[in-house]
Amino acid sequence: MALSAQAWRRPSVPELLDLPSTRAEAWRWADMGALSAAAALAPIARAEHEEHFLDLPGARLLFVNGVLDEVHSVLDRVTLIEHVAGDHALGRHAQGTGWSLRLDTDAAADPVQVVHVATGGENHLPAEIVLADDAVATVVETFVGAGWSNRATRIALGRSARLQRSVRLLQAGGFVSLREEAELGSGASLVSVFLGAGQAGSRIDGQVVVGEGGYAEMGGALLTAGQQRQECAVRVRHAEPNGQSHQLWRAVAADTSVASLAAAVEVARHAQKTDGEQSLRGLLLQRTATVNLKPELEIFADDVKCAHGATVGELDTRALFYMQSRGIPKPRAQAILTRAFVADALDRIASEPVREAFAADADAWLDGAL
Repeated sequence: MALSAQAWRRPSVPELLDLPSTRAEAWRWADMGALSAAAALAPIARAEHEEHFLDLPGARLLFVNGVLDEVHSVLDRVTLIEHVAGDHALGRHAQGTGWSLRLDTDAAADPVQVVHVATGGENHLPAEIVLADDAVATVVETFVGAGWSNRATRIALGRSARLQRSVRLLQAGGFVSLREEAELGSGASLVSVFLGAGQAGSRIDGQVVVGEGGYAEMGGALLTAGQQRQECAVRVRHAEPNGQSHQLWRAVAADTSVASLAAAVEVARHAQKTDGEQSLRGLLLQRTATVNLKPELEIFADDVKCAHGATVGELDTRALFYMQSRGIPKPRAQAILTRAFVADALDRIASEPVREAFAADADAWLDGAL
């Protein structure tokens, strides 16, 4: 299938990419080799996009290699604006024309769906979500195709604003890098759930600042197989008192793949009454796979409630034996137990159609991995 000039951007020469060094602690698990290879991928046929839009009202944005496909998009309340790049090692490449969702005080928008299609090479796209006081929004993003898809998203939530964000990484090849920067006003709520259920490598890089009485939840599930590598590196900073944060991540690794979870909570000196929780758990489907976990707490206040847990293990052999003794075939028993393992991460999605779509993606991955 021929690609239009608008839908295809010439890939950069990998040697010219200014990439971070894995010698730095924050990037020690990053797969920069896979990112460079993804940036140099030859053009591929464009993936179908219709099946990736869910049956929801509201805006539908289709980006092909970071460029809006106006024919198949409905902007609704979303606009296109020029963004200035930040200083993040990967996010700074995402600048120029991107999408923006801005809601006024007390506004509530229908869900915004964004489908990103990659057709080889590299593509970059910035975005922003800005909600005024008491505004409510839901954003669902899906990544398909192959190539290096690099995204930088800025989120600003006013007093008591609420945002539910769900992101599924389904690319069949290449690499997806996400830079998330969020600031929560007093009493604001942010719930972000990620699912890595494709074959591409990935890095989810988040920085969240929680204001007074704010609530932040970031988590999800990374499912890896073959020689794939996926990772998340999220830092939540409690800058004001009475805030809550929860980071719940699950990783399932098969074959010789690697899944890495790094989650940090920082509590400022005057951020008393902070409640911060981290739950990092990894499941090895084969002992040749690897799961890296790194929970981190930096607490400078003295009246806080913070906790973290990190475990890596295998499927319970007794539960497997019990289920097989009741006539359930071993692959099916493994799938049931693994699905239960990741369920609590996906159950944070409030919308039932979105939650069911994510569960179906996880089940499809399990059918191929087990």
